[in-house]
Amino acid sequence: MSAASIAIGAAVVAGTANAACPIQLAVYGEAQSGAEIDFTRTGTSATITNTFRMILDNNTVLDGIAMWTEGSASRPHGSLMYKCPTGDVTGEELAACTVWEGVIYSADEKGNIGLLPAEGADAPKSLIFPDLGPSLQMSAAYGPAGFSKVPWDVFALKGCQE
Repeated sequence: MSAASIAIGAAVVAGTANAACPIQLAVYGEAQSGAEIDFTRTGTSATITNTFRMILDNNTVLDGIAMWTEGSASRPHGSLMYKCPTGDVTGEELAACTVWEGVIYSADEKGNIGLLPAEGADAPKSLIFPDLGPSLQMSAAYGPAGFSKVPWDVFALKGCQE
């Protein structure tokens, strides 16, 4: 083997190891509380662009979705829900189990702010859930029967699911 072919092989391996992770396989973590966000494939939904779950301490799991709003200022509107009923639910039932709602922002390694990308795009370095902590602390998921460590608003990319 020549030195050139070894160098090319090493570059290919390094490029593969640093390959981008698609958002639907991304795992994010929040250092202060240990909370994690795991994205999953959304499937065939016409309105939901991202599906994820937030795992808090005491094995408290919040179900999350993002739907892009319509219009000239479209945004990824996110919702986190706790113990929502399944099946045909009313707007009131959905509102009662929603513990956080808002635009989900992203940030790159240089601090440039963007929006949560839809499935198929590369996972950003960080995600920002504005006012997440105060909303969760006022929710039914917080307290003796739920979680006790309140996460901050920023989650950093930890890895990629296989």
